[in-house]
Amino acid sequence: MRKGKKTPDRMTFLEHLEDLRKRIFLSFIVIIAAVIPAWFFSKKIFEILAVPVTQFLPEGEMLAFTSLTEPFMLYIKVSFLTAIFATSPFIFLQFWLFTAPGLYQKEKKYVIPFVFLTTFFFILGGLFGYLVVFPWACRFFIGMGADFQPVITVKQYFSLALRVLLGIALVFELPTLVFFLSRMGLITSRWMIKNFKYAVLAIFIIAAIITPTPDMITQSIIAGPMLALYGLSILIAFFSEKRRKKERKKAEEDLAG
Repeated sequence: MRKGKKTPDRMTFLEHLEDLRKRIFLSFIVIIAAVIPAWFFSKKIFEILAVPVTQFLPEGEMLAFTSLTEPFMLYIKVSFLTAIFATSPFIFLQFWLFTAPGLYQKEKKYVIPFVFLTTFFFILGGLFGYLVVFPWACRFFIGMGADFQPVITVKQYFSLALRVLLGIALVFELPTLVFFLSRMGLITSRWMIKNFKYAVLAIFIIAAIITPTPDMITQSIIAGPMLALYGLSILIAFFSEKRRKKERKKAEEDLAG
């Protein structure tokens, strides 16, 4: 047990399940509530979301649909995607509240930094996917089919966009995750450096899963920032360790005094 700190709240397994159900239910309700106003802007949002592909289509070409209900379902999905990004601070707060019973009293004060940083990196990852990765992927696909007439359906396009945007947005949570794990003493910068080669392998596997194209160039566009994020995470862990050691030394001096 850590000295000078209150032990974590103890919950039974069933209590944890009930709390998890509560957090998921609250997040779902908030997302549904956000879907309603998002629906009224869904057409405009999809126009913006479609720019990475429409900018490479021949003039006058539009995205297509193959079933009567496809446009309606598309705008429903766009509304849900918009709602997820819009309500991400609340969702991350619910995640924090779910894990809070297992934290020490001093660690619980990080709730505001946690929600802010997770939201910031989540949105940053989505923007990176939209502004960098997806335009490159669209240009690659359309360039490969330059000798053919493109017939891109809104369903296919949105499925790729969803995977890329949410996948990269989640990957960008790495620095925040490392910061809080290091503050809790669960990982160290030395451990991250020691396992760097395994991290590189994992990063390229994740990039291959997220990337909608099989070429190494597109995968490297995703893997490059992920490697940079891992390097940033090592620095974050290093400085977090130093601060944690100072706090522990001060606490021991206070107890001794």
